[in-house]
Amino acid sequence: MINSKDKNQILYKQAKNIIPGGTMLFSKRPENYLPNKWPTYFKKAKGAYVWDLNNKKYLDMYFGVGQSVLGYANSKVDDAVIKSNKSGNIASLNSFQEVELAKKLIKIHPWSGFARFAKTGGEAGVIATRIARSINNKEKIAICGYHGWHDWYLAANIKSKNNLNSHLLKGLKSVGVPKSLKNSVYPFRLNNFDDFKKITKIKNLSAIVMEVQREKDPNIEFLRSIRKFCNKNGVILIFDECTSGFRETYGGIHLKYGIYPDILTLGKCLGNGYPITCVLGKKKYLKYASRSFISSTFWTEKSGLVAALKTIEIMKKNKTFEKVKRTGKKIKSIWKKISNKYDLPIIIYGLDSIPCFKILSKNSNKYKTLITQEMLKNNILASNQMYISTVHTNKLIRRYQIVLDKIFSTIKKCENNKKLIYKVLKNKESSSDFNRLTG
Repeated sequence: MINSKDKNQILYKQAKNIIPGGTMLFSKRPENYLPNKWPTYFKKAKGAYVWDLNNKKYLDMYFGVGQSVLGYANSKVDDAVIKSNKSGNIASLNSFQEVELAKKLIKIHPWSGFARFAKTGGEAGVIATRIARSINNKEKIAICGYHGWHDWYLAANIKSKNNLNSHLLKGLKSVGVPKSLKNSVYPFRLNNFDDFKKITKIKNLSAIVMEVQREKDPNIEFLRSIRKFCNKNGVILIFDECTSGFRETYGGIHLKYGIYPDILTLGKCLGNGYPITCVLGKKKYLKYASRSFISSTFWTEKSGLVAALKTIEIMKKNKTFEKVKRTGKKIKSIWKKISNKYDLPIIIYGLDSIPCFKILSKNSNKYKTLITQEMLKNNILASNQMYISTVHTNKLIRRYQIVLDKIFSTIKKCENNKKLIYKVLKNKESSSDFNRLTG
């Protein structure tokens, strides 16, 4: 039931009548968290806090989809962008900052030699796969991970609607994707040698696109096998690090493992909330970007470039990637400690800087919803996943821990009395996959 005085819910009800799906980003749909109660809209965001349309202040222990690793509205990044924009943001000529940023990113990734910039991770993926196909004139692509909303990726679900279920979101539909793309994209699972063996038998394979790491640590031998196969067969290896880049290393997380791609995509925290993504590549491969028509007006605006230059400067100086990794380990430790305290079976996974957990129960999704419900009562935005930011201080983590302990105590009682969850969960259950919002 929508509160008639809640400005957030009133506006979202209007949005669903004029915006297909209600929001621009699937991950920001309130149904994913707490239907009819999730604040939905923000009026202000600063540091670790957001204010909704009712002027209610929340501690954000979820932090969107990982774009603000330095916290919301970081003053140094914002000041750099504001100062730059006073002299204009886009013009007939190019922004010199794109050359500066290209130099900096190539220096961080010395295996590369060329860089192209875009605004979204989905765009970066399209650029990377277009380049790969232009290099070897082959069409088929193997994928491991989540790579956005474009046709080339969703085509994996034409043959079977479940092909992408193990790659972040279940139930992704291929509606609107040309059926002619059937059998053009082949998913495989990380560290699964049997899956990869099947991939090696695909004829006309142009590229392998994969996240180096998301929920599980990669098997080094698995990565080496992929790199060796690509070298031997003229297949382009693309690492999608739009999520993992700069979160546990200064640059792409592949640097940690010493296995290098032919093409790399970076995004999310690269500009600390300002839209900027990058496609880096070896010169002999990325030169093909100039042979195919790859171009867009707003890839030339400079606010994202300026934001990225300042963000990278701060990340290097403050070693922010080490800080968020330490904080994430602390969060994982807290989850383990509380779950042990109440004897609740739990799995904890994900990058240290993007920790996740799941309570092992048939009521798992109900408990996930309950956590959000009870956290909101304490003015905290939270779910079962966190994108760690440098502004998540020990004091804020302690506040979160105290509330979570009480919630886990309630969950234990629910496990002992199966009917109790229907009393304590006052809200409609959150959606757990794409199908539940569209099917």
